Formats: sequence, structure tokens, C-alpha cells
Amino acid sequence: MKFLDLLRMSSSNLLRRKLRTVLTVLGVVIGTASIVVMISLGLGLQKSSLEQIEEYGGLTTITVNTWGGSSTYNSGFATSTSSSDETEEKRIDDALVETISQMPHVDFASPILSVSVLARQGMYEAWLRIQGMSQDALQQLDLDVAEGELPPADGQLKLFYGNQVLMDFYNAKTNEYFYGTGETPDVDLMDEPIFVIFDTDAYYQSQGSGDGSGQSVAPPKKYIIPTSGVMSGDSNQYSEYSYSVLADVDALKAELKKIFKGKPIPGQPTTKSGKPYKEIFYDEMMVRVDSMENVQEVQQAIQDMGYGTYSNADWMEQTHEQMRMIQLVLGGIGAVSLFVAAIGIANTMMMSIYERTKEIGIIKVLGCDLKNIRTMFLLEAGFIGFFGGLIGLILSGGISVAINMVASTAQDGYYAGISYIPLWLAAIALVFAVLVGMVAGFFPALRAMKLSPLAAIRNE
Repeated sequence: MKFLDLLRMSSSNLLRRKLRTVLTVLGVVIGTASIVVMISLGLGLQKSSLEQIEEYGGLTTITVNTWGGSSTYNSGFATSTSSSDETEEKRIDDALVETISQMPHVDFASPILSVSVLARQGMYEAWLRIQGMSQDALQQLDLDVAEGELPPADGQLKLFYGNQVLMDFYNAKTNEYFYGTGETPDVDLMDEPIFVIFDTDAYYQSQGSGDGSGQSVAPPKKYIIPTSGVMSGDSNQYSEYSYSVLADVDALKAELKKIFKGKPIPGQPTTKSGKPYKEIFYDEMMVRVDSMENVQEVQQAIQDMGYGTYSNADWMEQTHEQMRMIQLVLGGIGAVSLFVAAIGIANTMMMSIYERTKEIGIIKVLGCDLKNIRTMFLLEAGFIGFFGGLIGLILSGGISVAINMVASTAQDGYYAGISYIPLWLAAIALVFAVLVGMVAGFFPALRAMKLSPLAAIRNE
């Protein structure tokens, strides 16, 4: 018997018992949709976690600080204790940046210099933290620019403001903040001049009782620092650099040296006599590695130098393991429904054999091969699994869209995309549904093969 004939006979047998076929297919639909939706929730959580990691520096970025090994933190610098009880201060300077940038698998190493300043415009002021980075690092941040551009490397200090920096400004006369009024301060970061006070120590002393010895301190000088650009986004769109003020690190260093002229820079270490060092030290360092596989190797090499490191790869594997457990649990819950559907398929096929016993006997007497009989029943079970899986996929797609629509309305869209059905999951689910149907119909098919032709013909 030809395969096309077997297909035709299998489909016609299913259509003869429409209600039973529909009910059996419905069980497969529910089982397939349950598994796909459950797994899609786990995949959606994993996908959203990866996207958040990418927003917070990606998987190939290492942050280097001075909190390394068995060190103790002291005024922004680590003091590592050796076995001979000698102390050595660990600092991040240009020499260290150059050394790490020459390491294998390192694309670039950028210093990060942070400076706290007071910014003013009209009646509004804000305490901001300027972060100076190299041009390589600024370009790798992949920030969306609404106006202007990223800080250029032209030697002049220009500031790039995050999209939520405006919310840090407050009315100095009324002490009204954005978080209290809900109204964005009337500050124009792009076109109006921003006055910046760098000497915060002098500012505090001028506002208080002087320098501690009873002598009054004059208010520090204000500087107009031009704006290079503003990041796109409103008050509801948060990213790692939404509250940041970025600058070119070389321009920031040059400006600090010009402003303080040999005086101690706030936040920088001084000698025992209280004098500043000739070199400006950095708070952190950003290291970009060529691939995620080499992150741990580079981290270990930096840690061996006595510095602390942090990267998203540290907890990425733990996140993957948690997501795999979530997917297994959710998939197991859905698999129960599909197991019940498999029992329904087996029951349908057994009932079909009992009802078609005489038909099977006639086919055998006419010389039909036993394999053809087995194939015919397996095809019927496969049809049930295929159509049940196909409809289940359509249903799961609708449920996934509904879940995402409901989730997108919660927390201002923070949970959008919580359900994610990739093409490979849809393909595997359809194949799995067909296999479940054929496995469930295998034993009924074997029973049909073993029926005695004469006994089947005599059966009424």
C-alpha cells in the first residue's frame, strides 16, 4: 500500500469520528500551549536579564578599583598588608592604565575620574558628580544622544548630561525638589550657561564657620562649563548613566590642575605634609575585554596585582543556572498537561481499534502488510499531535501577547517582554507534540498488528 493511500485512510478515519478527534486534539492543544507559555516565561526572564546586563556595561567590561585582595579601604584608596607587615597603597594611575591596556585580550583600558561639584543655573542648583573617561570608553557606552554630541577630545572641558540629571536640581530659594513637586525644574542644560563650583571644600567652609581655625573663607570661584550634549529619554527612562555627567578625562584633569594650581583637589590624596601629589589618581578603571570567555582570565591577572575587580560575568553563570531551574520547573508543570493529552490519544486509538476490528481483519486477509497497518495508526496519532501542536502554538502566541500587554502596563513597562517565544521553541514544541502523539499511538498500533485476521472478521 502506498504512503499516500495510508495518509488518505488515516485522515478519513479521523474525520469519521469528528467529536472524539476534536476532543483529543483539544487535549494536545492545552498541553502544548501550557508547555510553550511556561517555558516562554522562563526565556523572557532570561532575555530581560541579559538585556539589563548589556545596559549595565555588558559581559566583557571589567571595573577595576582599589579594594583588592586582603586590603582595607581608606579614603578611596586601598592599603594592602603584606606578610612582613609593610603597607603599600594601591592607586590607579596612568602607569597602571597603560600596563593593563597592554595585557592579552584587553581591547582598551580607560581611567575613570570622579569629581563632586555644585552646579547652578538661576535659582536652581544641584550636587553633581562628573565622571571623566577616555574617548574609547565614551564611545563604547553606546549612549543615545538627544541634542549635541558626546564630549569631544578638543582639550576644552565640556559636559554631557544624562536624561535624568535635571531631577537632581532643586529650587535653592524654596528647597523644592522634583521628587516633592513632581515638576521638572526649569533648567536648560543645552542652551543656557551652567555655573560650576569645583572647590567644594571652600564652598562648605564659606557657608560655615571658616576653615576650622576661626578664619573666614571666601566663596569659591564659579566656572561656566559648556554643554556638549544631553542623553535622550525622559524621567521614566532609566539607564546606568541617566544621572551621570560625563566628560573627557584629559580635559577634566587639565581643568582641575588649572583651577586648583597646586592646591589639594577635593577627593585626591595628599602627602603627609598635606601637599597634593603632582599626579592625579583615578577612582576606577574600565577595562574592555575582547570576548566573554577571556573575562575571568583578565580579572584574575588584575587581582594578582592587588586590585579589586568586578564584572557582570561574575554572576552571569549564576543567573543562567537560576533561569534553567525556572524553565525546568515551568516546563514540568506544562508537561503534566501534555502527559494527560497523551493518555487521551492512547485511549482514542484503542477505542478506534475496537471499533475497526473487522476492518483490520479484512485488510489483513487482503494481504496488507503488517507494517502498513502499524503505520496507518501511527499516522492517525501523528495527525492528532500535529494539529493539536499547531493550534496550541497559535494559542500560546496569543497568550504570550496578552501577558506582555498586561505586563507592559505594570511599573511603566518595566516588565514588558516577560514572555518570549523564539522560533526554535515553536519548532521543538510542534515536533514534540507529533512525537508524543505517535508514542501514545505506538502500543495501540502494535495491538492492531497482532489481531488475528479470522477472529477479526468474525467479530461483530
